[in-house]
Amino acid sequence: MFGFFKNRKKDKKHVLGAPAAGKVVSLKEVNDPTFSEGILGDGVAVIPSDGKIFAPADGTIGMIFETLHAVSLTTEYGAEILIHVGLDTVKLKGEGFEGHVKAGDTVKKGDLLLTVDLEKVKAAGYDTITPMLICNTDNFAEVKGLIGKDVAPGEDILELEEK
Repeated sequence: MFGFFKNRKKDKKHVLGAPAAGKVVSLKEVNDPTFSEGILGDGVAVIPSDGKIFAPADGTIGMIFETLHAVSLTTEYGAEILIHVGLDTVKLKGEGFEGHVKAGDTVKKGDLLLTVDLEKVKAAGYDTITPMLICNTDNFAEVKGLIGKDVAPGEDILELEEK
């Protein structure tokens, strides 16, 4: 009648935003079997057009790698997200990367996590494709990528449905 009971059921669908500006592609297009075969979980990848990496959802930073090439966060609904900037970029030992968060920080969707000099990464011979994975994929009924489009940071790219 007044809508008091309309949304009482817990929302089981969640949407993650793009961690960077660029083109969203399937993980199958990532030239590394750890990502393309879903070994670490399902998700999508972004071919970044900009070196700024943002939080795809509200959450808590789990870890930021010492080499600053990857960051993990956990959402309030339990999704464990890994954003891995480029392939084999751990070998750069942090060169060209700058961190803006630390483990334990609470972030909001759209907060700046990392900046990376994409030209420096490319000049060193590394691919800049940036997988975003749900490491605990088995905890979700569905993980669906919204691929094949150019996006701005924060635009919808990954849908999750809780079991």
